[in-house]
Amino acid sequence: MTNTDDAAVAHAILDLAAARGGGTLCPTEAARAASGTADWHHLMPLVRRVAVRLALEGRIVITRKGKPVDPTDFKGVYRLGLPRND
Repeated sequence: MTNTDDAAVAHAILDLAAARGGGTLCPTEAARAASGTADWHHLMPLVRRVAVRLALEGRIVITRKGKPVDPTDFKGVYRLGLPRND
């Protein structure tokens, strides 16, 4: 098991989101990218915490069923993306 920190997870989230442009990514993709190994499941709580922090900073948006959600109060399946500049 590797020691993956907040910065590595944030970097993975932001890089993947930038690569998607206006699309979104599944948090599992960020966990896989940050881990670099097949052992990524343990990173999911860290991915969620980092995603919430990035959303509160305005750097990403957390969505559920295609709609932005409150980063401090969401449950279930979610996706991550860059904020829209509409």
